[in-house]
Order: sequence, then structure tokens, then C-alpha cells
Amino acid sequence: MLKFGEYIAFRFLVAILRLCPFRVVYLMSDFAFFIIYYMTRYRRKVVYNNLRKSFPEKPENEIKKIEKKFYRHLCDITFESIKGMTINKSCLEKRFKIKNIEIPNSYFINGQSVIILASHYGNWEYGILATNMAIMHQAISLYLPLKNKHSEKYGLKRRSRFGMQMIAVQETKSIFENKPETPVAVIMAADQSPSNLERAIWVKFLNQDTACLHGPETYTKKIGLPVLYLKITKVKRGYYEMRFEDLKIQPDKTEPGEITKKYFFNLERDISEAPEYWLWSHRRWKHSRIN
Repeated sequence: MLKFGEYIAFRFLVAILRLCPFRVVYLMSDFAFFIIYYMTRYRRKVVYNNLRKSFPEKPENEIKKIEKKFYRHLCDITFESIKGMTINKSCLEKRFKIKNIEIPNSYFINGQSVIILASHYGNWEYGILATNMAIMHQAISLYLPLKNKHSEKYGLKRRSRFGMQMIAVQETKSIFENKPETPVAVIMAADQSPSNLERAIWVKFLNQDTACLHGPETYTKKIGLPVLYLKITKVKRGYYEMRFEDLKIQPDKTEPGEITKKYFFNLERDISEAPEYWLWSHRRWKHSRIN
């Protein structure tokens, strides 16, 4: 009953934001920032520790500045994502530009599926909505199922309304078991903390030993697919640009861990350019390396 109540409250918020112009949405975001940053102090210790360990060379005042910018961005993308549940195509295309589509499209023309490695940087929810509209492949996004099945069902319906196919991460294997009739682009958010440490790939990322998901590299080498990287840039408040980058990987010739290292090299580059736009509130380094 409680979960259904949460779902109803969420639907009510979606309905409210649907009626609000973006300037009002950002006023709500500003108010939410004040609440979670100064009053509830949502995961402030987690964010600070992540930043402090990732940038040991930065002075304290710069760490605090990044921290505050991150929380403003976190509130923005939260309200943008809720607003995105009802955003129309023309508005989405105006606010989320996609560049370098010739890279994935060239693989489609050659009859090749691709793996696209994404991250929790910028506004990834707009990326889920917009990618299938921009490329020739059928885009497939992997997602983590929610405990609240009412919200999950609604979210999947809204996130797939522009053609994106949503598949639970537990069903990843099914995508690659049989060759699809037409090429697909499988999008994996590869910056999450792995649940299976025994199969984790360890890399040095942001000055720390980091346990990484084994799935992207495993499927890339097993199937022999090209690997693309998604770079998202926040142009200004409410506006983003996403670019495809070809990692130029030859799966049969790569060393163990090489694909994962290339992905995290690119992600670290993006974070270094504008650290406030990555999801610092998740516990990325909750696992320690066991030698």
C-alpha cells in the first residue's frame, strides 16, 4: 500500500511539472537544492569523501565549490527527468543535441551491432529518451528493476515512448544469444559498482583502485562488437550535447581489462573537465581491492 502511495505521489508530481514551464521547474530545483544541501544534508559525507579522494591535489575551497555545484546539478537533473516523462520530441531535440551520429550509422550500414558505453554524467535520462530518434540502430538500454513495480511500469512506458527498447540487466544475455534481424545498439551504463566482486575488473580511476563491471568487456570480446563511448556535455542549464566517440577496439586483440580501462580513461577525462556533472552521491568505492 505504501509503494502504491509513493507511485501516486510521483504521478501527481509528473502531472504538476507537465503544466510548468522550465523557468518554474528550475525555481523548484533551486528550492530543492536549499532543502537537501543545507537542511537534510543528503549524502553530504559520501559526496565530500568521493571528491576529496578523487582530487587530492585540489584545495579545500575548490572541493566545497564542486560539491555545491554538484548538488545544484543533481536537483536540476532530478526535476528535468520528471519533466522528461512528458516532454515532447521538439522540445527534447532542442534541449538535447546529438552529434557524430555518422559513427554508429556507419556500423549499421555495414550490418554491425554496437555496444555503447554510457555513464551517470550530465543528463543520462534525456539520452535514453533521445538516442533511438537519432541513430539508425534499434537502441536498447539496460535498466535496474525498481522495488516499486507501479513506478517501474510507468517509467518504462514513458522512457520507451520515442522508440528506445528497455531491457532489465538480468536479461542482458538474451540480447546476444541470437543475432538480431537488424543491427542493434546496446547501451550500458558502465560506471556502476559491481555486485560480483569475484568477476570485477579493477582499474585505477580518479586516483583510486576501482572495481568495475565485467559485463561490457565480456560481451564485447565474446561477440566481437565495436564499442562506442557517449560523451555528454552540459552546454548551459537545461541544455546538453551528446557525442559518439569510437573507442576503435579490436576485441580479439585486446588485453584483459583493456576495454574497461579505455572507457574509464574517457570518463575520467570528462569528469576532470567538469566534475560537478558526475553522480558523486553514489557509493562508487564501497569495495576494497583484495590482493
